[in-house]
Formats: sequence, structure tokens, C-alpha cells
Amino acid sequence: MFFDRAKIHVEAGKGGNGIVAFLREKFMPLGGPAGGNGGGGGDVYLVADPSINTLQHFRRKVHFRAERGGHGGGTKKAGATGEDLLIAVPVGTIARIAETDTVLADLVGDGQQAMVARGGRGGRGNAAFKSGRNRAPRLAENGEAGEERWLELELKIVADAGIVGVPNAGKSTLLSVISKATPKIADYAFTTIVPNLGVADVNHVQIVFADIPGLLEGAHDGVGLGLEFLRHVERSRVLVHLLDGASPDPAGDFEVINQEMMLFNPNLAKRPQLVVLNKIDLPQAREMLPRLQEELADADNPVIAISAVTGENVQQLLYDVKSLLDGLPAPIATEEAEALPTLSPAEDERSFQVTRLDDDLWRVEGVAIERVAQMTNWDYYESGLRFQRILSAMGISKSLRELGVEDGDTVQIGAVELVWGFENALGE
Repeated sequence: MFFDRAKIHVEAGKGGNGIVAFLREKFMPLGGPAGGNGGGGGDVYLVADPSINTLQHFRRKVHFRAERGGHGGGTKKAGATGEDLLIAVPVGTIARIAETDTVLADLVGDGQQAMVARGGRGGRGNAAFKSGRNRAPRLAENGEAGEERWLELELKIVADAGIVGVPNAGKSTLLSVISKATPKIADYAFTTIVPNLGVADVNHVQIVFADIPGLLEGAHDGVGLGLEFLRHVERSRVLVHLLDGASPDPAGDFEVINQEMMLFNPNLAKRPQLVVLNKIDLPQAREMLPRLQEELADADNPVIAISAVTGENVQQLLYDVKSLLDGLPAPIATEEAEALPTLSPAEDERSFQVTRLDDDLWRVEGVAIERVAQMTNWDYYESGLRFQRILSAMGISKSLRELGVEDGDTVQIGAVELVWGFENALGE
């Protein structure tokens, strides 16, 4: 079974906590604040691995978590940074955020990496809060939670040449002849139900061929698993359009397959094609070749005849494919492929929104304030005072008062629930 789709859950490492500590050494009984910062959590990366060709291994493991950062220590010792997690995927994998369908990564080069979840920042220890007004702060931050999300993975085979055509045109036989691939071959339609890859050596240059399972009319609407197969054509730089010499109408087959590819993705119509009539060893195929060349003369595609079984003209096919590839621009560079949406929020992190959920229940939403609430260590009185100052500085306290918040109301900020107006809470 060929698995070219998967859904996984990734979670970056949480940052380590900062601590409250004071220097207590000989001759320094009243040393200053010495609580160290926590280490940052590990990031999660997808890495394109050429030794993998399906997403099957994600059936057995779905959840992936990077290492968390170490907690800070005394004498200003910083916690260790969490180790990044590298997840190997096949070359040609596209990763999308499941909820929004946003593309995070499109890995088309060997060894290419893309970050899909960012580790949380380490919390600051009390040494970081020392100031002229507060020389002995008793507050520290918790580590920030790492990003977590569900990802939809989709594999689109990356090949130099994609072999397309109707079922039983001889695509698998051709692949087995020009490479060391061993696809299933039999004299009936739909022998191939998964894409196969093979590498051919042409004048000391390796060319990757992909055998795309046979397409039918209506493939762009999913007929015959057409959608599952057509997307693998998109990554082929040139197409080898194999026609069945035993078909009563090879020219009609050519038009049908081309139309299906164009309806699926109009850009495929611009892809260079080499039209190949297979099974030229059959008398009827050899007889129809001149008529076929005449019928396809307006298609602006070269037409050659081969026999994958006897090997006739197969070497010429390889030379022609190499010639087409040589005339194309260089494949997309890894640096260009990485120009995708970043993980950083597009909106202003300091923006916020206040919503009244009930008579005495309010919710404050915003990237920055939710992060501060999550990282605040509520065990320390000074941490609560600092949070109040942040609410005032961001304008959140003013906004709540203008909207009618009253003493005793509950205010939700992320996963934190606080009471307005009481000591140690949100009131000023």
C-alpha cells in the first residue's frame, strides 16, 4: 500500500522556568538576586529524506514532541536549551496546518528543512528583574508553552519525467526496462495502483522517472482514483505521454488524458511532453504510426515509436527526454522553496480584544497578553503586581473599565482566570 497522505500532531518543547534565588556565599551573606533563566524549548522541523518514499511510517506514530528547556538555577545559571526534534519525511512532502489549510512547508530538495512548531521561550529568573527601584525582586517567570498543531502531510512525487497514459499502455514495462525498478506488470488494466519511481542513467546523467498509474476520462473529478494520481504529475518537469499501440484510437486517448490534466491543473498543459507510441512491435501499431504523427502534428509535441518489450527505440526515448530536460531552467533552488508563510503571527501581537461572555464573565484575547498570563508565576505576589502594570500599559485595564467590568467579575486570559478588583488580582 502506498501512503501519500498523513495527519500528525507536533508539539514544540516548553521553555524552562526561571527561579527566584539570592546569592548566599561566604563573605556575601546578603548577595543580590541570582535566579537564572530557563532554557528555550526545542523546535520541531520536517526534514526531506531521500531514503523515504511514502508516509507509511506515520500510521504507527502520530504524536511528536520536542524536548523542553531546563529550569534556571542559582548563581544565575541558565537552564539547558531543549533539543530540536527532526521528523524525516519523503522529498516532495507538503505540510499544511490542518485547521486553516495554510502551507507551512514544501520540501522539494534532499535534506531541506522547515520549522513547523516553535519552541517556547525560557522564563526569566529574578536576576533579570533587578532594577534601581527594586534591588531584590521576588518574582520569576514560567517557561512559555511551545507551539502545537495538527499537520496535514501530502506527498507529491518529485521526478524529472512523469510517464502518463491510459491504463495498460505499458508504462510499468517501460519503467522496468529503463531502470532497475520492479513494478508489477501484467496484461490487464490498472496493474499499477501506486506511483513507482525508477532512475535511468543517460550519458552519465541520472534521470528520475515516475510511473503514474493509468488515468481515465473524468480523472480530474476523481474517477478511477484520478485525483490521487494526478497530483503526482504536478512535480514532473517533463511528461512522457505513452500511447497504447494496441488501442483503436491512440490520438483520442492522447486528447482525453491531456484534457484531464488541464482540468486538474491548467499549468500541466504547458509542461513539455514527449509523445511515445508504444508496442510498435505489433503490426497494427506500426501501420498506424504515420497517421498518428499526422493527427498530432498540430500538438507541437515530438512523436516517436518504441517497443518497451523488445527495446526498440527505447534508448532514443531516453536521449529525447534528456534533451527536453536540458532545455529547461534549473530546478527550483532550496532557498526559493523555503519562501513560505512563517510561523509568526501576521497580526500585531500587542493587539487585544475584550468580549463579555456573561454578566460577570469577561474574556481578553491577544497574542502578547495571553503569553504574559501563561508565563506569569502566580505563586509570587510581585508577579501579580507586575501583571497589573502590564494590563495598564497595554490599555487592557482601561478597556475593561469602559466596557463596564465590576469588582468580583471573572476575567479569562488564555487558560488563566482572575478576579477583578480584589487584592492580588486585576484591580489597581
